[in-house]
Amino acid sequence: MRLTKHHGLGNDFLIALADALPDNASALAQGVCHRTRGVGADGLIFALPGDADAGTDATMVLFNADGSRAEMSGNGIRCLAQALVRQGGRGLDGAIRVATDAGVRTVTVEATDEPSVVQARVAMGPISAGPELGDTDFLRYLRHHGFADQFTTASVGNPHLVIGVHDARQIDAAKIGSELSRLAGGINVEFISNTTGGIDLRVWERGVGVTEACGTGACAAAHAAHRWGLAGPIVRVFMPGGDVAVELGDPVFLVGPAACIATVDCG
Repeated sequence: MRLTKHHGLGNDFLIALADALPDNASALAQGVCHRTRGVGADGLIFALPGDADAGTDATMVLFNADGSRAEMSGNGIRCLAQALVRQGGRGLDGAIRVATDAGVRTVTVEATDEPSVVQARVAMGPISAGPELGDTDFLRYLRHHGFADQFTTASVGNPHLVIGVHDARQIDAAKIGSELSRLAGGINVEFISNTTGGIDLRVWERGVGVTEACGTGACAAAHAAHRWGLAGPIVRVFMPGGDVAVELGDPVFLVGPAACIATVDCG
């Protein structure tokens, strides 16, 4: 099996162009994504054929590093689009319509001065209300850590918990994010704070852990920041791996880079 490795601001993925989803896809993801015993990545994406009747060019199936299946990834879909352009013979002359577990998403890809890097703009769909979180242990944990004053949930095709904090850069996202996700029944957790020119974001992703960037998380964070009066309708979201632009509306647009790192042949 041939894989290409890409990253969106340090959030890295292995992409497999395939005709069908293998039966052992979950176990395969766990193996190849392992940081020391595999190639290493936050997730494995299968780029399957699209459906001509539905007007899609490809189908995206994403497995997290722990083998769990995820509905959507804003960074991952940019990487998939780059892989299709590089490996599938597509030009940069039109939108790529991708079916995902969260619905159809449209990606436009532009070349940059670096041959290995593209800039991609993704129509992420609408942001809707996330799951209701009224569990006593969850709320008790929020109050204990001083997070109960400003939090919300949102869905970007996958569930998110966004928490406003004084300085997101000082949060122990690994410890607190994993605990909150567990108490909330499995959810992506974002910590955000105001910064010059936008918002700072630190994220804990279910099925992966702390990542350098999260595309759907950036969209959920921008949506919350706008609701709370911390940002306008176009939000620059700063993460450890770099920054993206989120244009709020229906649909929400996510704009950021994707970089191709390597091609890997697995036996």
